[in-house]
Amino acid sequence: MTNPVRLAVVEGGEAVEAAAWEGDEAVSPDSPELELLLADIARDAEARRQPGQEGHPWRALTLIRQARLGALRLPRKSGGGGASLRELFGVVIRLAEADPDVAHILRAHYLLTDEFLRAPAGAVRDERLRRVAAGEIFGNAYTELSTKAVGDYRFETRLSPDGDGYRLNGTKYFSTGTLYADWVFVTASLEDGSPAGAIVPTSRPGVRIVDDWDGIGQKYTGSGTTHFDDVRVEPDEVAQRDTATQFNALAQLYLHGVIAGILRSVTSDAAALLHGRARTFSHAAAARPPEDPQLLQVVGELSSSAFAAEAIVLAAADAQDRAFAAAVDGAVDPALGHEASLRAAQAKVVVDALALEAASRLFEVGGSSAARQSAQLDRHWRNIRTLASHNPALYKARAIGDYEANGRELPRNAYF
Repeated sequence: MTNPVRLAVVEGGEAVEAAAWEGDEAVSPDSPELELLLADIARDAEARRQPGQEGHPWRALTLIRQARLGALRLPRKSGGGGASLRELFGVVIRLAEADPDVAHILRAHYLLTDEFLRAPAGAVRDERLRRVAAGEIFGNAYTELSTKAVGDYRFETRLSPDGDGYRLNGTKYFSTGTLYADWVFVTASLEDGSPAGAIVPTSRPGVRIVDDWDGIGQKYTGSGTTHFDDVRVEPDEVAQRDTATQFNALAQLYLHGVIAGILRSVTSDAAALLHGRARTFSHAAAARPPEDPQLLQVVGELSSSAFAAEAIVLAAADAQDRAFAAAVDGAVDPALGHEASLRAAQAKVVVDALALEAASRLFEVGGSSAARQSAQLDRHWRNIRTLASHNPALYKARAIGDYEANGRELPRNAYF
């Protein structure tokens, strides 16, 4: 078993108390150790919301490495938690409830882990899975700011031949999680223009990570700029990518798992607001806010929205599981891949709108005092808005409508 003990972690020259995790097994979806880990991460997030204490979740990432939460999807016999994709999303939702930044930071890691698991057997695959099992974290460097259309797998970042290997040059933006990662997956173009990927250590000479993300939400996800200046890439660190037949539904649905977790916090904050109010309006329906039927109705509706979002995400995750189970040598069955993409897109169209409305309605429960900056209740809306903006819902709705009305399949690109 994996058991927590206490230790001191040095962050920025200061020692802070944290949990250490000892044992032969990674945490699993049903393990009591997971409950302790999530509680510890939630306490850390609460502490970092206090005035003057704002900052990055370094401590949470230390705990995650020690508990090997990143190995959740690996089979137990391989040192993992043995989770299905549905179970993974269940954990992501709860992790986002504890700290949505931390859940978002692990997005690229879990996506890459699934790619490793689907890959054909071999020494390279085995080595990557061994690193996941050991608690190492993988980040991403996908996005570029250029005139090329978003999602079409054409990159200005280049992999150029260099002896028996390559040199990597380019700049990536919105590199969520890479600030905290041990490895980074970089998308690039080969000399003939075909897309490829490379996985290199974040500590390798020429890799420069800049913490310059200034979004209105998800502020400490490390979603900044990553520069690659003549970075050496070994032959076994390069991966050709099948972009013609693959959807990217897991990446899209993951964001809504995070949003579903935030909605859990919206509900609990609404209940806390009611009990934290010492007075109400003279024309209110009850003398005390916790007994006011109109305010209770709002809380009930927020709770129902959180439940609906979670149920939608988990139902879409079932389609992901079916596609994963049928994959052969990394290739997903086209029909099952399309179903998974469709369910993820449908989830987005509904969950985005539902969540943004819920995060706004939270303020109906608290009155004007809830709008104080020190209450930080606006963080839920800002975080949801930031996550939802990754991929506009109107394009998803149009593509779904085209499929339903005209039978045209969803696009096969990075955003579906």
